[in-house]
Amino acid sequence: MKKQKLAKNTKEFDQRFDKGEDIHDLIDMSKATIMRPGKKVRITLDVAESLVNEIDEIRQTIGVDRGALIKIWLHERVKQEKGAA
Repeated sequence: MKKQKLAKNTKEFDQRFDKGEDIHDLIDMSKATIMRPGKKVRITLDVAESLVNEIDEIRQTIGVDRGALIKIWLHERVKQEKGAA
């Protein structure tokens, strides 16, 4: 089997992946890690409608789900707070 030519940059790598190319030879799997976030817990928050509207404006701009955006923000803030400690 012929060895694939390495991608010149991340943009080319992404394009090749998006086209469905087999990119396994381009990845160093020895450095791969498996993330297991653990058991999910449901929380309920009561927030002002105006804040939800603002969140929705942001999420529509970047094209993600409201819940996903809030999870990302929470994760980022927890990392920030842990780093400050």
